Amino acid sequence: MTSPNFPTPNAASEGRVPAPPFVRLPDPGSLFEGRRQRLETLAQTSGLAPYLHFVAGLAEAQRRIQDGLPEPKQPLPEALARAHEFGMPPLDRTRIEVDATLSETLTRLFDAALPLSKPTEAQAALERVRGMTAEVLAEIVRSVLADSIPADAIAEHAYVAAGLQVHFTRLVAKLEAEKLVRLGDSICPSCGGPPTSTLVVGWIGAEGARYCSCSLCSTLWNVVRVKCILCSSTKGIGYKEIEGGPGTVKAECCDNCRGYVKILYQHKDAALDPVADDIASLGLDLLLQKTEYRRGSFNPFLLRV
Repeated sequence: MTSPNFPTPNAASEGRVPAPPFVRLPDPGSLFEGRRQRLETLAQTSGLAPYLHFVAGLAEAQRRIQDGLPEPKQPLPEALARAHEFGMPPLDRTRIEVDATLSETLTRLFDAALPLSKPTEAQAALERVRGMTAEVLAEIVRSVLADSIPADAIAEHAYVAAGLQVHFTRLVAKLEAEKLVRLGDSICPSCGGPPTSTLVVGWIGAEGARYCSCSLCSTLWNVVRVKCILCSSTKGIGYKEIEGGPGTVKAECCDNCRGYVKILYQHKDAALDPVADDIASLGLDLLLQKTEYRRGSFNPFLLRV
């Protein structure tokens, strides 16, 4: 059976170059395990090793808490049809409620994070978020979904973000990829969220194509290369990287909007992960902090600088 996410053999047989699939939806069962493995590998040679081990533990918790978790409530068919008709994401982040399934997801995540090795401040933040009332927790959920994390409560919001990633990944896994529509270069077609980073992939049928990776639901959507995903400019695009590095993680910088988004060359190293390698390449963010360029993507686990 031919996967709907990949071109049929007929296109190639007729001599045409098939277009890469627009969307690739995540597999909740393998996504977080692959991320954990990558974080642990990166920690072996990184000065951020303690933090990478901690986020790896969170990724393991994200995988493990799914066992026996109730299925999230999917949008009604008429809501999906309306979103498709009007060019809207099928999952409306502004209307997400902390229902029984999301509440249990968050509770399981908080409990699973308790034994992880972490700084005293991070443990205190976890205790605070575990003791929050439903109303306060719902407010944090809204802040995370708005990609607005206050500087004085980063850790609390990061724990909630980890739970929301599980919830939304499970939701989008049930969507029909062929019914998703392009909303903009930097807008996830599943949930409307911003990207964490972009990937140049080596998949069959999409060799050398670039995909944005959603910071919330991990949907991948195709965008053309050498184009700013923030302002859509194709002029004044440049690339910066850490000198002496492997050349697999760079910052795509735009002279038009002065923003940058990291680009990971996964076709050179298949192990690259959009979240893990974004965190591990913090040095690149520190380098660009001294320039006129400003980060244009979102990662709730990236250490603030």
